[in-house]
Amino acid sequence: MRKFVIDKCLYAIKKYDKGYSNEKLEEIEYGLTGLYMTISKSIIIFLIAYFLGIFWDLLIFMIFYNIIRSVSFGIHATKSWICLVTSTICFLGATYLSKIIFIPINIKLVVGAFTIMYLYLYSPADTKKRPIVSQKRRDVYKFLSTFIALIFTILSLTLNDNFMSNSLIFTLVIQCVMVSPITYKLTHQSYDNYKTYLKEVSV
Repeated sequence: MRKFVIDKCLYAIKKYDKGYSNEKLEEIEYGLTGLYMTISKSIIIFLIAYFLGIFWDLLIFMIFYNIIRSVSFGIHATKSWICLVTSTICFLGATYLSKIIFIPINIKLVVGAFTIMYLYLYSPADTKKRPIVSQKRRDVYKFLSTFIALIFTILSLTLNDNFMSNSLIFTLVIQCVMVSPITYKLTHQSYDNYKTYLKEVSV
């Protein structure tokens, strides 16, 4: 199904504008694949959330998560089924925990401070297919990641809503895992891919 949809989209794009190079078409295909996987994965996860009665809670959680993810990036699963399984367990589990547990404010402060420093050190984390080559862009993403982590931590410490407060902390923890060099190593994926890209270009 995925191949059928992407092939049809690429056919329509090539028919509309025949000036695209093969390299550009590969970039478009990569983007379409990511979009398809995101949409299909989201439909499945939100359907499960609906039947579990946490649809709106998951929606809020995912908004928080995508804010920090959009600037610090991070690892992607090598296979679509791995992405689906890990995302389902991770996001539904974190959403449910955010609803039922109480985290003392001193724990939130320690965890929040740790995630701020960790994201400052390791974001943005790129992938082999999409290395973030520009140093200026990397600096901007690092600043935004750190700033958003700081804001999330402050909000988590000040909000009276237990679910909202917990969600902000959990999203930061999850994102620290996503940008961690340890995660890349455990999944046998290359880290700091922009360095490899720059070396290949300079040769």
